[in-house]
Amino acid sequence: MQERGVLLDHSTVSRWAIRFLPLLEKAFRKYKRPVGSSWRMDETYIKIKGVWKYLYRAVDKEGNTIDFLLTALRDKAAAMRFFNKAMQDNGTPEKIVMDKSGANKAAIDQIVKDQGMSIVVRQVKYLNNIVEQDHRGIKRITRPMLGFQSFQAAKNILAGIELMHMIRKNQLNIPGGEKMSFADQFYALAGKICPD
Repeated sequence: MQERGVLLDHSTVSRWAIRFLPLLEKAFRKYKRPVGSSWRMDETYIKIKGVWKYLYRAVDKEGNTIDFLLTALRDKAAAMRFFNKAMQDNGTPEKIVMDKSGANKAAIDQIVKDQGMSIVVRQVKYLNNIVEQDHRGIKRITRPMLGFQSFQAAKNILAGIELMHMIRKNQLNIPGGEKMSFADQFYALAGKICPD
């Protein structure tokens, strides 16, 4: 930007990220490749203003990201919000593998009961290794940030981190995308929200 005669402070870039990353993530959902029907679900911890919050995440058996949701609490209501959001965009899974969390199991049982679905739920610790390993990609980026200062900023920045994580996993389905670098795919997606 300096080469173009524009002076910027690092906080300006941060404000841009907080403002535009949710828009990019929303645009990405229109071009996201379909995911499998066997899900691995888990939550990980993210520090916000010195307090641990919960990032719910799910991947399919191939490791493709299904969805994510940052919540303040780790309870049945938060798990239900996550499952409803994931199913709204990705359809109903045939099978969900999760850890031994009672809240997560209660949430999916409630959704199955309320909507009359048939979903096999498996609570086997070691079958969840795919999502546990996938957390590393997110943690590798958030750890050097030394935490976030607001919940909204964390939610927006995590949307961008997850977006790039999905682009790297080849989940963006745009014409000619397989021939583009990750950066070019990102720029093509940005062009979808800002066509100028």
